Amino acid sequence: MRAAPVVDGAIAGAVGTAALNIVTYLDIATRARPVSSTPEETAGRLADEAHVNLGPEKKAANRRSGIGAVIGYATGIAAGAAFGVLAARRRIPLPVAAGLLGGGVMATSDGSLAVLGVSDLRTWRPVDWLSDIVPHMAYGMAAAATWRRLRPPSRRGR
Repeated sequence: MRAAPVVDGAIAGAVGTAALNIVTYLDIATRARPVSSTPEETAGRLADEAHVNLGPEKKAANRRSGIGAVIGYATGIAAGAAFGVLAARRRIPLPVAAGLLGGGVMATSDGSLAVLGVSDLRTWRPVDWLSDIVPHMAYGMAAAATWRRLRPPSRRGR
């Protein structure tokens, strides 16, 4: 396998992650809702599981915040790269690609919240699910459109 589809997928994933963040922050600004603490809690749980000391509490809080954001970007970029491998030699319709990308990242993110005990998805209200689905679909649409732009028909299958 050549590296170009993986790199193009990673770029598409980065664009999708930017779209997800923009939609999320627009939601926060529009509804005046608080920023989610789940990225920081996830980072803290992962550090605990790995027996990594993040330092005194004030520094640890800042590190959890930074690590949480990096985990989000890493998830989005890795999902795009994985999609690049999957779609390298086939033409996946744009709506299907958007659904695979957005749904895949949402399942990965929400699954990790459940596995790590950060959140119980069974307790989420419809508004909570909507606040999760919409940004992930924005991720999927932006990543799929970027993939399509980076991989014109002449470059597919090479």
